[in-house]
Amino acid sequence: MGFFEDYQGSTFGLNWKVSPRKFQVTVEEHVKIPMADGITLDAIVFRPRDGGRFPALLGFHCYHPMAQVGPIKPTAISTAQWRHAGQERTNASLEAGDPRFFAQRGYVHVICNARGTGDSEGLWHAFGPTEVADCYQVIEWMASQPWCDGNVGMFGVSYFARIQYLVAQLQPPSLKALFCPWAGTDYYRDTIYRGGILSYKWPVGWSETSLHYARCRPYNHTLAEVGEERYRELLLERLEDEDIRAVPELVRILETPQQGVHPFVVDLLLHPTWGEFWKVRTIDYDKIKVPAYAGADWGIYGHHLSGAFRSWERLKTPKRMLIGPPYYLDRPLYQLHFEALRWFDQWLKGIDTKIMEKSPIELFMMGADTWKTADQWPLPETQFTPFYLHEGGILSEREHWSFEGSDSFEDSPWMRGELVYSTPPLVEETEIVGPIMLKLYGATTDNDIHWNVTLLAIDPSGHHQVLTKGWLKGSHRELDTIQSKPWEPIYTHSKSEPLDPEEIYEFAVKIIPTAFRFARGWRIGIRLSGADAAPRNPQELMGVGSLTRSRVSRVTVFHNSEHPSYLLLPITEGNRVNTYFSGGQWPDRG
Repeated sequence: MGFFEDYQGSTFGLNWKVSPRKFQVTVEEHVKIPMADGITLDAIVFRPRDGGRFPALLGFHCYHPMAQVGPIKPTAISTAQWRHAGQERTNASLEAGDPRFFAQRGYVHVICNARGTGDSEGLWHAFGPTEVADCYQVIEWMASQPWCDGNVGMFGVSYFARIQYLVAQLQPPSLKALFCPWAGTDYYRDTIYRGGILSYKWPVGWSETSLHYARCRPYNHTLAEVGEERYRELLLERLEDEDIRAVPELVRILETPQQGVHPFVVDLLLHPTWGEFWKVRTIDYDKIKVPAYAGADWGIYGHHLSGAFRSWERLKTPKRMLIGPPYYLDRPLYQLHFEALRWFDQWLKGIDTKIMEKSPIELFMMGADTWKTADQWPLPETQFTPFYLHEGGILSEREHWSFEGSDSFEDSPWMRGELVYSTPPLVEETEIVGPIMLKLYGATTDNDIHWNVTLLAIDPSGHHQVLTKGWLKGSHRELDTIQSKPWEPIYTHSKSEPLDPEEIYEFAVKIIPTAFRFARGWRIGIRLSGADAAPRNPQELMGVGSLTRSRVSRVTVFHNSEHPSYLLLPITEGNRVNTYFSGGQWPDRG
C-alpha cells in the first residue's frame, strides 16, 4: 500500500491516526449462535475477506435483521412518519451503523438478533436477565471464533446501546470497550414512566411498527411472575383506572394481552411503580469495568438524554461523553463512525489515537451553534440561580413579597390549561448549561396531578423554542433523599400517595439538562400544564405521549413569601446583574 493510500477513507491528526480502509469484505448471513439452553440466535457476520484474526464488534438488537445492514440511504425520520406511527414504517430502528465500514478497517462486525426476534429462536425477553445472559454468550462465542483475536467491543445507539450497559454488568471476559451513546439507562424513569407518569405512546407506537416488522414474539414476564389467576386480576385492575380507560389503544391491548406484541406493552402497564421488574432492567454502574463512550443530543430529553449524564456521573472506568445538536441522527446511523473507530482502535487494537487526551466532555451549545468542552459535570463555573414565579407571568431572581398570590388553570379532557412565566428581556448574552429543578407549591381539586413542565427560549418576536422538559406525577412525589441533589430531585416511585384535594403540597420537579446561549433581548420561559403541548418536530414527539388525567380539576400554583415557587437555573455565563423588571431598556436620551 502506498503512502497516500494508508490515509484513505480515514481521519487523522498531527500525531495520531486510525485504522485505514484496506480490506475487502465477506458477509455471512444466518450464522447460528448456540445458547446454553439449546436455543440458537441468528446473526449476520461481516469480516475482512483475506482471513486473519481481528477484534470483533457486536450489535445486539430486536429489529428486522436485513434492515440493519442493507444499502439504505441515510435519512432522518420525518415528522409525518412519527405522526402516523403505527400506520407506516419509519427508519428509526436502523441503529447498527455500517458494518462494512468497520470490516474494511480490520474489524469483524456481528449483527445479532435477540432471542425471540427476527430469525432467532425462542421468546423475546426485552432487556430482561435472559436476554442479557444471551448477549454475554454471544460475546464469548465471538471471542472463540477463528476470525477473532479475543478482543470484543460493542457498538450502536438506543436499543443497541442500552444492552451494552446491561451486559457489561456481567463482566464478560472478552468484552473490552463500549461505544454506547443515545442510551436510556433507567428504563422506568427515562422512557416508560417519566416522573411516574406513563408515557404510553412510545411503547405502543414502537411495538406496533418496529417490533411488528421484526416478528418479535414477546415473553410474558408478568404471567410467569404471578400466575394466570393473579394476572387476570391485574389486567382488570388496570382497566379500572379511568385514565387508562380514556386511551383506546391501551384498552385494546389490555383486553387482548396475548395478541401479537401486546405482552411487551402489558408488562409495562402492569408495573406502574418501581420494583424488581424495573430493577433488573436498570444499570448498576458499580459492576461495569470496561471503558465506555456515552452521549446523546439535546433534543432527546424525552428518551435517552438523562442516561448520558447518569452514565457520566456513575461510571468509574475510562469514559467520554458527547452531547450533540438537537437533531435526530440520520438512519442507518453513520455520523459517529470515525469517533467510534478512534475509540475502538485505542481499546481493542492498542493504537494510541490520543482520544483520551481530549477533554472528556463535549457539549454542543444551542443558540450559539458552537461546542464547549469540559472535564466535569455539572460545569465548575455553574452558578445555580433561583428564578421565582411572580404574578403577571413574570420569572425573576427577585424574591417574593408577602401575600403576592397564586395562579390557576383548568385541567380536564375538554380544557388542558397552562401557565406560562417568562423573564423580562435579557440585557446581556446569558448561557445556561446543566441540570434544572422546579420547586412548586401547588394544590388541586383532584387527588392527583400530572405536572408537565417545559423550558422555553423565547425570541424578541415572541416565538419560542422548546429546550427541555420535566415531569412529575403528584402521587409519586416521594424523594430518594440519598440520591437527590439540590439541583436534581430523584424520586423513589415505590408507591402511590394520593393527594388531599385543595391541600398545598411542595413538589420538586426534575427537568432534564440542557445547554442554550440566550442572546440579548431573548427571554427564558417556563410552561406548566397537566398535558403535553402539540409537538412540532420529531424530537418533540419523543418527549410527548404522557397519560393525562380524566377528572376535571382546578390546579393552583402558589408564589409568595410563604410558598416561594422557583425555577433553579444553571447559569454558566452572563446575567451578572440579573434581569430587570423594567425590561432593561436603554434610557431615553431626549
